[in-house]
Amino acid sequence: MQIILLERVLNLGSLGDVVRVKDGYARNYLIPTGKARRATEAAIKEFEARRAELEKAQADKLAAARAEGERLGGSSVTIAQKAGVDGRLFGSVTNFDIATALGGQGFKVDKAMVRMPNGPIKAVGEHGVQVALHSDVVVEVTVVVTPEA
Repeated sequence: MQIILLERVLNLGSLGDVVRVKDGYARNYLIPTGKARRATEAAIKEFEARRAELEKAQADKLAAARAEGERLGGSSVTIAQKAGVDGRLFGSVTNFDIATALGGQGFKVDKAMVRMPNGPIKAVGEHGVQVALHSDVVVEVTVVVTPEA
């Protein structure tokens, strides 16, 4: 299916690009979330008429993400979990746990924004995690996992 992107999508394209994607990806994710529209003649003409407005909205989102990234960058969050004597956790610390802890500190972070390249954290200690506030703004956050008393 051919779609026109209404905002920048990682590994796909930027605002205004007409790209071909699988039908399910377009129907189930891109179109319902407002990231894209079907690339019909009418949609392309409407996009060209609204291009400046959409570019300004994208710039505002990027500026807000950069400001939030300045506040969030380098911060640390402490999470207490049940752990064994050897420091291994009974369970794990997931992106949902980290997003909830950051939300408690006043940051608006969804679990999908938290990137954990090595998978869930399964040991006590300090761990570096990336938070992608925008496709262009990725900050490093330190997660300190402590054993629960």
